[in-house]
Amino acid sequence: MTEKKDIRILAFESSCDETSTAVIKNGQEIESLIVATQIKSHQRFGGVVPEVASRHHIEVITQITKEALAQANKNWDDIDAIAVTYGPGLAGALLVGVSAAKATSMATGIPLIGVDHIMGHIMAAQLKDEIEYPAFALQVSGGHTEIVLLKDPTHFEIIGDTRDDAAGEAYDKIGRVLGVNYPAGKTIDQWAHKGKDTFNFPRAMIDSDDYDFSFSGLKSAFINTCHHADQIHQELNKYDLAASFQAAVIDVLATKTIRAIKEYQPKTFILGGGVAANQGLRDRLNKEIENIPVGQRPKVILPELKLCGDNAAMIGAAAYNLYQKNKFSDEHLNADPSLELPYADHMLS
Repeated sequence: MTEKKDIRILAFESSCDETSTAVIKNGQEIESLIVATQIKSHQRFGGVVPEVASRHHIEVITQITKEALAQANKNWDDIDAIAVTYGPGLAGALLVGVSAAKATSMATGIPLIGVDHIMGHIMAAQLKDEIEYPAFALQVSGGHTEIVLLKDPTHFEIIGDTRDDAAGEAYDKIGRVLGVNYPAGKTIDQWAHKGKDTFNFPRAMIDSDDYDFSFSGLKSAFINTCHHADQIHQELNKYDLAASFQAAVIDVLATKTIRAIKEYQPKTFILGGGVAANQGLRDRLNKEIENIPVGQRPKVILPELKLCGDNAAMIGAAAYNLYQKNKFSDEHLNADPSLELPYADHMLS
C-alpha cells in the first residue's frame, strides 16, 4: 500500500499591518510561522496608515520567506503549493503579498492558491482541532463582524453581518477616547475585568429577528458620555467605562450567536478573528454553549491566541482545503480589497 504523500503549503499574509509567512503540513500542522508586526509604526498615528503598511511589507517579505523555509527545514522541492491572501484588506498591502506569491510561483513552477482572508481566520481552528461539518463561525475583527455557516471546508455563507462599525473597530475608536494606544482591544478587555457595567450602554439590534450587528450607536453613546463628563469636569472610572462597553458588545454577540446555533444546529462552533482573543467573549460563549442541551450542543474550537491575529498559518490551512478541491489560481490573480464571502440566500431576499 502506497503511503499518502504529505502536502506542504508555503503561505503569505499581508492584508493589513502584519507581514507573515508560514509552512503548513496537511492543513493542520504548523512547521514554521513568521510574523513581522508593524504595530509600533502605526501606534503614533492611532491606527493603520496604508502607505506605511505597504512599505513595511515590501521591506521584509523576501527575508521572512527565507526564514519560513529555514525554520521548517524545507526547500522549494518540498513545497506543493503557494498560498496568498488576496482580499479583503488594504489594496497596497494585499498587492505586496500577491505579487510576491505570484513571482514565487512563476519562478518555481509551484501552483498558486488565492485565499479569502476571512476564510483564513475561520480555518485557524483547523490548526487546533478537527472541524466537523456543517460548522458555524463567529468572525470578529477590526473590519468584520459576521456569523458564517460552513457547509464544508470550502463552502462558506454569511448569515449575519455588521451594518456599520465592526466590533474590533469600535474597540479601537473608544480606545482613543480613553487614551489607549492602537490596537486597544487587549487593554479594554483587561480593564473590563476590573470594572462593573454601571453605564448600561445600548445593545443595538439584540432583539431583531435577523443575525446582523450594529456597533456604531454603542460607539457614539460611549463617546458622548465621555465628552459630556469632560464638559462638566466629571471624572469617570475608566474600568467601569471599559466594563460597560465590553458588556454591551458581548451581550449582542453572544445573544445572536447562541440563537443562530440553536436554529442551525451545527456540529462545530468556531470563534475567529482578532477579537477572538478577547477573554470576556471567550468565557461568555463557552458558558452559553455549555447550557445548550447535549444533543444540540456543538463542539467548540477557540483558536490559540497567537492565531487570532493576522498570520500566514491560517492562510495555509484554508489553502490546503482548496488544494484538495483543485481550486488553484493563475497569473491573473489580483488583490481584491472588497472581497466578500457569499451571503446565504435568505439574506438576499
